[in-house]
Amino acid sequence: MSVSVFEHPVLSALLGDEPVAAHFSVSAEIQAMLRFEAALAHCEEAAGVIPEGSSDRIAEACKQFTPDMHAMKQATVRDGVCVPEMVRQLRATLDPDIKQFFHFGATSQDVVDTALVLRLKPVLAELEARIAVVLEHIASADERFGHRPLTAHTRMQIAIPITVGDKLAAWRRPLQELATGLDRIRGLVLKLQFGGAAGTLDQLGEKSPAVLAQLAKALDLGDCGCWHTDRTSLAELAGWLSQVTGVLGKVGQDVALMAQNEVGAVKLSGGGTSSAMAHKHNPVSAEVLVALAGFNATLVGGMHRALVHENERSGAAWTMEWMLLPQMAVASAASLRTAIRMVGSIEDLGNRDHGGPRT
Repeated sequence: MSVSVFEHPVLSALLGDEPVAAHFSVSAEIQAMLRFEAALAHCEEAAGVIPEGSSDRIAEACKQFTPDMHAMKQATVRDGVCVPEMVRQLRATLDPDIKQFFHFGATSQDVVDTALVLRLKPVLAELEARIAVVLEHIASADERFGHRPLTAHTRMQIAIPITVGDKLAAWRRPLQELATGLDRIRGLVLKLQFGGAAGTLDQLGEKSPAVLAQLAKALDLGDCGCWHTDRTSLAELAGWLSQVTGVLGKVGQDVALMAQNEVGAVKLSGGGTSSAMAHKHNPVSAEVLVALAGFNATLVGGMHRALVHENERSGAAWTMEWMLLPQMAVASAASLRTAIRMVGSIEDLGNRDHGGPRT
């Protein structure tokens, strides 16, 4: 077992998600950082902050830049963040007359946070698309089996008769609400970070509003200024991610219980096998959904702890976010991928005494 199951050569197929994890790779992060730097130079030139003609040269340098990753790794031990070394390396490739205008007025946190947000945009789009597919599979199951009888259980005890449609509606509603609420999350999260050394854009002076507005537009992000120490948007995102995995964990728990031999209310294709008991068809996908729900529920507390950013910047709380948020995003993607597979694999659903699954 490796330090992270999301990067394990075997377990990542079960618990990870390559398409979403790719947005948190070092290459994706550096490319997003360089996108910020190139856009910053163009906007500052347009506002008259840096000399005419310098932004194209800076942008070309960003395009051609290949970082010395070993040097960046070593420098990060000293600096606590990779940006100072990246800036040093890239400045070394620029002509002397424009070196000072690269990264002008920005600070490391502007680069790191904006690069994160730029990568979260496609991640949220992917999660939204997957929620839609899960809902489609639930609707398909409802169309096939919704009329069938099912026994309700409250507090793990037999309650009253319901229909399969009632059970599926309980799965569907919270997912639909989470999908609807994603626009609000986007509005909170997808915003430019640009505050300079201490959040005041002091180097840009009276031209700071113009550069800020133009940079947000260039990067297609919200224009809200500096949120160096206001991490509520990321905490809201973490909460949303945990709700996604939690809702799907409930679906997984229901399926695992209904799949028990003595209940036999659901039949899934492709159940997991046992090395010792050939008769078993383990509901692996359902178990994964429960595990991922517990994982994100554990991490969301850490993101709330990271709200405590002392004074004008925190190194400790900021670092916690780097450790937690990517894993939560990948776990959510894996949960949705697993739910698509599991709900799509339902072959039969309903009480076995009324035409439903039989063991």
